[in-house]
Amino acid sequence: MSVQSGSEQSGSDTTAAEKLRIAAFAFRSIPMRDGCAGADKFASELFPRLAARGHSVLAYNRLFPGELPLGDEYLGVTTRNVVTPTRKKGFDTLLHSCKVTWDIIRHNTADVVHLQNGGNSVFALILRLFGKRTYLSQDGVDWKRAKWPWYARIYLRITAYLTAFAPNAVIFDNIFCKEEFEQRFNREYDFIPFGSEVSHDDVDDSVLDELGLEPGSYFLFVGRFIPDKGLHYLIPAFEKTHTDKKLVLVGGAPNPSTYEQELTATRDPRILMPGFLYGSKTHSLMKHAYAYIQPSDIEGLSPVILQAMALGAPIICSDIRENKYVVDDTGTLFRQGDTDDLAGVLKWALENPQEMTRRAARGTARALKHFSWDAVALAHERMFLGKKPRSAAPVEKTADMNLDVETMIRTD
Repeated sequence: MSVQSGSEQSGSDTTAAEKLRIAAFAFRSIPMRDGCAGADKFASELFPRLAARGHSVLAYNRLFPGELPLGDEYLGVTTRNVVTPTRKKGFDTLLHSCKVTWDIIRHNTADVVHLQNGGNSVFALILRLFGKRTYLSQDGVDWKRAKWPWYARIYLRITAYLTAFAPNAVIFDNIFCKEEFEQRFNREYDFIPFGSEVSHDDVDDSVLDELGLEPGSYFLFVGRFIPDKGLHYLIPAFEKTHTDKKLVLVGGAPNPSTYEQELTATRDPRILMPGFLYGSKTHSLMKHAYAYIQPSDIEGLSPVILQAMALGAPIICSDIRENKYVVDDTGTLFRQGDTDDLAGVLKWALENPQEMTRRAARGTARALKHFSWDAVALAHERMFLGKKPRSAAPVEKTADMNLDVETMIRTD
């Protein structure tokens, strides 16, 4: 039986027959707040959908000292705020996960536990020893990410072995990372992509007036200011580009960093950095951008690209295979890490507005056809119920990149 997307799901499949008690952690918070990123977007889309299907879902938010509580409920999901007393990169995640694991075991808050990223796999092992079914989502090869200090990269390399074997199942949103793990550990894993759809009613155009923007008058980036995202290529490439359009960089560093200080030191008055924005304001910026730019060195399956595609923004992105998998022939690519090539692509995009519009239309159609949050939620539910999805076809058999959820996610 195939998992169908969106409206293709049958009416008899709108609620689950068996109700689960699910706990989730290893993201920052839902609802999203400053410092949040793809893991939080994933959580904010998946868990309310599971709650709407009748499951009891408890999400553990991570707070730092001085941050205000986020409430105890979000769209049917019970939220619990856990204060982590350190911001030291890597250690804050481990301490938070340790406290949450203890709470799950001590208070028996769930039977099924979902956690994200391989650095937390040691906690998947502990939870399994206490009888919990654990499912870990892995969105990339973590030890390759430049944002981590050397000691964190060593730790992530070591815990890759735990990631491979400790959870009941490992779920990849990235078929290339999945293939790498399968070759390395001689095991099969599961693939469930991110969704893309955004309600066009959830758009707040007041942000344009706030930032002094007109539709089509700016390029856009949304995300964390960390080396992985490649802003150190984008800013100098844009500075070389002769245009009256602006570059809007939404986001910031999750923790104070010299990298962020170097980025914000630009003196180009066309570059705007409004800080963290979420939801309807970000959707408006995506919808009205001349193009959305993703200059990343490393990605999983980027939920930001998918959102921008669904909202009709033309996409310019680095030619890493993960980005190419998402955009297929609908995006405009530049060579990873090549500032001059990116500057050339920006010049070409400005000179070819009609082609950018055509590519954007194809991108929207691709995003909405092939990537559905409803289908993603249904696929996770089936896994949690023990109806394990089969893995996607091998990469070499999907070179045309024309896979949709129905062909990528199938159940026994």
